[in-house]
Amino acid sequence: MSTSNPAQPMVAVIGRLRLYGRLTRLHRPIGTLLLLWPTLWALFVAAGGWPGNYLVFAFVLGTLLMRSAGCAINDWADRDFDGHVERTRERPLATGALHSWEAVAVFVALSLAALLLVLPLSPVVWALAVVAAFLAASYPFTKRFLALPQAYLGIAFGFGIPMGFAAVLGTLPAAAWWMLAANVFWALAYDTEYAMVDREDDLKIGIRTAAITFGRFDVAIVMLCYAMTIALLVQVGRIEQLGAPYYVGLAGAAALAIWHYTMIRDRSRAGCFRAFNHNNWFGAVVFLGIVAALF
Repeated sequence: MSTSNPAQPMVAVIGRLRLYGRLTRLHRPIGTLLLLWPTLWALFVAAGGWPGNYLVFAFVLGTLLMRSAGCAINDWADRDFDGHVERTRERPLATGALHSWEAVAVFVALSLAALLLVLPLSPVVWALAVVAAFLAASYPFTKRFLALPQAYLGIAFGFGIPMGFAAVLGTLPAAAWWMLAANVFWALAYDTEYAMVDREDDLKIGIRTAAITFGRFDVAIVMLCYAMTIALLVQVGRIEQLGAPYYVGLAGAAALAIWHYTMIRDRSRAGCFRAFNHNNWFGAVVFLGIVAALF
């Protein structure tokens, strides 16, 4: 008489899906939000209001898919390093719970799903989507040779901005490039805070990050990057003739950046990680200012 449990296959499948969820960081939505806010900034500014149901759906879902794909390929690229870093040693590839080929397969599948979402849009958006996929796939490797991989991340994480403008307008006006530049400085700020958490481990294994490059000037440069973000977003407001509520939103974001200073000034791991996560509210406040100015 068989003693096998008919529920075991289902338990195994659920366990596997949970591993894929951890690989793609579905349990940590902060990365998706940091991608989503600037994408929404661009869509709403380009449209001068509501950009349309399909565009909002496609870009929100596409952001989730591409962030998840980026996490999968990041873990594949870092599979030999993550086991030596305190914060990442329990990731599925680092522990051997998933095979390397599975991460690559997840990246390809999610990237193709995201590309399908832009098929109803213009050829300009298709071309930009291919560039976005390349940026997502190549970013993890920049930590091997770039002194400031966070700047590359800012372009990768901000590529929803030109895509959003192109989807609405069919072209890329000056505001799109100013906003993308603002996102590069914002990413330098928040991802340096993130890198400050892992600085000791990264020094041991030879990974290059902005926190290491900036050294003892890290806190000052993070604050300078926040200031540049706000200044460049002011320029976007000038070009697009956004009203007073937009600038109130920027003032709120600046106040949040100053609050981040209180979290990172002593360079504690907990404080830096808390500041990094808090950048969700920075992006949200800017977006609320845009919405208030347009409606």
